[in-house]
Amino acid sequence: MVQPEQVKDAICRALPDAAVEVEDLTGGGDHLQVKVVSGAFAGLNRVRQHQLVYGALRSELASEAIHALALQTSLPA
Repeated sequence: MVQPEQVKDAICRALPDAAVEVEDLTGGGDHLQVKVVSGAFAGLNRVRQHQLVYGALRSELASEAIHALALQTSLPA
């Protein structure tokens, strides 16, 4: 199980300008919905944007602390 704040912190370490929202979908800490807005996504396709976020959460995903991750990425408005 991982706390939403830990997920946010991990993403912000990798993408310092990111605005991150984390929602625990089940209350168990392992099914999360995450929205990330970052200028670092400029020029990247959606797959590459998601890869950046997955990279930031590599250890949490590998250990299965995060079992399911619904991810939305976008550029700042």
